[in-house]
Amino acid sequence: MKEKKEHILACLSSAPTNGRIIRTAARMADAFQGQFTALFVETPGFVLESEDNKQRLQENRQLAQELGADIATVNGDDVAFQIAEYARLSGVSKIVLGQSAAGRKKWFGKTPLTEQLISHVSGIDIHIIPDKNAEARYFPEKRKKNALKAELKNCAMTGGILAGATVLSNLFYHLGFTDANIIMVYILGVLLTSVATSHLVYSLVSSVASVFIFNYFFTNPRFTLMAYATGYPVTFLVMFLTAFITGTFAIRYKAQAKLSARNAYRTKILFETDQLLSKAKNKEEIMETMADQIVKLLGRNMLVFDIENEGLKAPRHIGTEGLTKPLENLEKEMETAGWVLSHNHSAGATTDTLSDSRYLYFSLRVNERIYGVVGIEAWRNPLEVAEHSILLSILGECALALENEKNAREKEEAAIRAKNEQLRANLLRSISHDFRTPLTSISGHASNLLTNGENFEVETKQRLYKDIYDESMWLITLVENLLASTRIEDGKMQLHKSTELVSDIVEEALRHVHNYGEKHSIEILEKAELMLAEVDIRLIVQVLINLIDNGIKYTPEGSRIRVILDRVAEQQEEGCRQMAEICVADNGPGITEEEKRNIFEKFYCGSNKVADSRRSLGLGLYLCKAIVEAHGGSICVEDNQPQGTLFRFTLPLKEMMIYE
Repeated sequence: MKEKKEHILACLSSAPTNGRIIRTAARMADAFQGQFTALFVETPGFVLESEDNKQRLQENRQLAQELGADIATVNGDDVAFQIAEYARLSGVSKIVLGQSAAGRKKWFGKTPLTEQLISHVSGIDIHIIPDKNAEARYFPEKRKKNALKAELKNCAMTGGILAGATVLSNLFYHLGFTDANIIMVYILGVLLTSVATSHLVYSLVSSVASVFIFNYFFTNPRFTLMAYATGYPVTFLVMFLTAFITGTFAIRYKAQAKLSARNAYRTKILFETDQLLSKAKNKEEIMETMADQIVKLLGRNMLVFDIENEGLKAPRHIGTEGLTKPLENLEKEMETAGWVLSHNHSAGATTDTLSDSRYLYFSLRVNERIYGVVGIEAWRNPLEVAEHSILLSILGECALALENEKNAREKEEAAIRAKNEQLRANLLRSISHDFRTPLTSISGHASNLLTNGENFEVETKQRLYKDIYDESMWLITLVENLLASTRIEDGKMQLHKSTELVSDIVEEALRHVHNYGEKHSIEILEKAELMLAEVDIRLIVQVLINLIDNGIKYTPEGSRIRVILDRVAEQQEEGCRQMAEICVADNGPGITEEEKRNIFEKFYCGSNKVADSRRSLGLGLYLCKAIVEAHGGSICVEDNQPQGTLFRFTLPLKEMMIYE
């Protein structure tokens, strides 16, 4: 049975001594060859921390990451419970704490974190790291930015609520309400103060002030701080405690509600990102989706660098307003992004590497393969730990999406290559047979003419000459089809259009098939005259030759082949358009419904086997369809009435200007 590996958990904080705990935990993980995780518990009060504390936390998080830790963030008010739950769910075997975090219980003090953890977990070793500075207890400083403005606002809100409560209580007093009703008004005022202000001290002040105001205005003797009734001191104490406890819970729930709302929003962004990335079809859409989601999550400007020829392309600067903005000091940012690409490690603002950059850069990577570099504006406000963790999650999802897209593309390309190899094998097998037969015939006839030509009668010579000519013309047609097929596959078929009479195109095609059609009746029926089409005449002639040649090869001698010219209106995307319709109809045996569905596919030869029939390479009709569609027309096959097969294709007509 495989032995279970150790899992070491170090607790992240903004304490100055937290770095020592992280290093100790990292050494333990190396010694046990186990997993190392650094956990940060974000409490509702974390938003009030000073920028120095947040910066120190960021440095500790970066240190843990450099030492190989997996960074995790959980949210909650009970730190010990959150650590215990994470440890239980993640299979943690050892928890590392500092001596200051463990602490000793003082009179009326809070239960030490170690004792709280022990009450929540069992079977997990808790290691306390001694610290000579542990006696210098660490008290995080609260944020002082815009403190005066916030304090004035909170004081005004507190005073206004107390004044409103006093006015309402005075009204109740004159209406004969009891003291209990008036006390409830002041408790309500303390509750409103807790909701409207940002610190517990204002609830405390409001609670104390409410007791004194109630005593001054509504107890006998009025307008003094004295009270005749013996129960009033207890009333005042209960009123103060009730108001203060209510306010305390209101502030706590307000902070938790804000934290829950923020976590819900971040979770929504993560789910939304996963869904959008799964719908993205290519690399550009994946990168665009990632950038939009990160800007939506962080509300910061960002840079996105694509990789081209093992280097970085010019960045796309995506602003918080959704607009592309000009970038300041582009050379410096490109240098930092290039370093990230080369070293596969984050750098830039808030790090020790190229920290004078305005952006914090991350690589979009799966293991050692990098798909791009992303920069987040962080020179003014460093990323919070939770923001950093979610950002890494989004970048990881994006990198996996890019990896899947690359694998899918390579798989598709491999399938295409395999298909092309199969087609090439079929083609070579067919060509080897189709070339050998006419070449053998040509060489045999030529040898007979060279060795015994004087002894042959004139009719015999003419027949041999005709056979040589027919076989060579067939080879020329085969080579032309092969070359055209290659150009279509490579996307290199170019049209050299000119304005031509449709009837002239048909007559030119018939001149090339005359020798083939001596034993067949070929007719032209013009239902519409003077039709001009802008076409590549060489290619359209090839289409007609292939269609008429099919009629000659697959119908008995004496069959009739008709070429019908007409004008039709065809519905297209841009509207109804006048088209020239050319039909090649025969009265042969016809073809089956299955053959109709597949007859325009490459190498399809109907009931004939590709390798066994010199006349059935299966490229002619495939080329006809490609050429006609390249001209903006369409082609189809149907039954000819009362018997036979009819191929119908259309070409766009060119308008004629007639001057009288």
